[in-house]
Amino acid sequence: MISAFVSEWFDTHRAEVVSWRRHIHRNPETSNQEVETTNFLCRVLEEYGLHPRRFPETGLLVDIGPDTEQGRVAFRADIDALPVIEVTGLEFTSEKPGVMHACGHDVHTTIALGLACALADLERVQPLEIGVRVIFQPAEEVWVGGATDVIEWGALEGVHSIYAVHVEPKLRVGRIGVRAGAITSATDVVELNLTGPGGHTSRPHLSSDVVYALGKVITDLPGLLSRRVDPRTGTVLVFGQANTGYAPNAMPESAYLSGTMRTADIAIWREIQTLFSELVDQVLAPTGVQHELTYHRGVPPVLNDDVATALLASAAQAIDPQAVVQAPQSSGGEDFSWYLEQVPGSMARLGCWSGEGEQHDLHMGDLVVDERAIDVGVKFFGSVVEQFSGSQQAES
Repeated sequence: MISAFVSEWFDTHRAEVVSWRRHIHRNPETSNQEVETTNFLCRVLEEYGLHPRRFPETGLLVDIGPDTEQGRVAFRADIDALPVIEVTGLEFTSEKPGVMHACGHDVHTTIALGLACALADLERVQPLEIGVRVIFQPAEEVWVGGATDVIEWGALEGVHSIYAVHVEPKLRVGRIGVRAGAITSATDVVELNLTGPGGHTSRPHLSSDVVYALGKVITDLPGLLSRRVDPRTGTVLVFGQANTGYAPNAMPESAYLSGTMRTADIAIWREIQTLFSELVDQVLAPTGVQHELTYHRGVPPVLNDDVATALLASAAQAIDPQAVVQAPQSSGGEDFSWYLEQVPGSMARLGCWSGEGEQHDLHMGDLVVDERAIDVGVKFFGSVVEQFSGSQQAES
């Protein structure tokens, strides 16, 4: 009943829902600046008779259906855009210079908004037996993600489990990628400052060579980590910035190095900072340079719960028996992981490639999402609600 209603509702309201997406895409706002986006979402939800609850700054949540002992099923959509210049040439291209929905958050938001409005209309026909919560989260794209604030603001109170989708431009529209266990990686940032007295390159023995020390760290640390950490955990250290020196015959007094540490293993993530610090000390000890290490903890990996992932697979197969594919494990970070530290849940990959032409990538100014992915996403979420309702009835 729920899935069929949501599907029919979307087919009737498709033009309206797509217009929401185009409005959001045309008016992107970066992390913690999503004021007008929040206002727009509130306005649409209230037009459908719902009562959204705003977060202290930006973002909001809305509940549909009753509070029950089992708890609500929640859906999360991220609403922020990126500081990226759009070059798609779409008729609804970004009107804000240098800001674009280059990660598909406009699509995530539209899907969640469509679900909430469809369920609001369903409630007027037949009251839901379960509670649903839709969370519109700000600031997914910044360190360490807006999810931590949203959780602190009580968004998970009374929640049984939580679900989300992320568009995948490498996957054909209509396909839904699911994966139990880690689907993204923990992402930390490391910064290393090296210092020494400097000197002339003709007399290196009278100085401490920060350039040589920098090279030792760059080449030795990734290899040492691969011998100290199980390679099956997907633990990868990559440096992206190295700065030092000003002349070919002068030994500089300082050097700077930064990079990312990623792992798909939550146990490794909780221990990696200590190991990394130990290895840095050991590599630099023979060089005589001084160093200061700053290790920035990021987000843990998204660890999809087995039962919740099975529910996602069943929901996808209910709308299309051919929809489900195995999602690859990504080395990217996602702050949806913070929710899964509190309650079970799962994130799926939502195909958004048309099947023709170039496959664009996330965080790029030429990203084009096939809008048929919105159809799939709304109907998929409706099916998740129905699957959750059935599972709760089976338990009671």
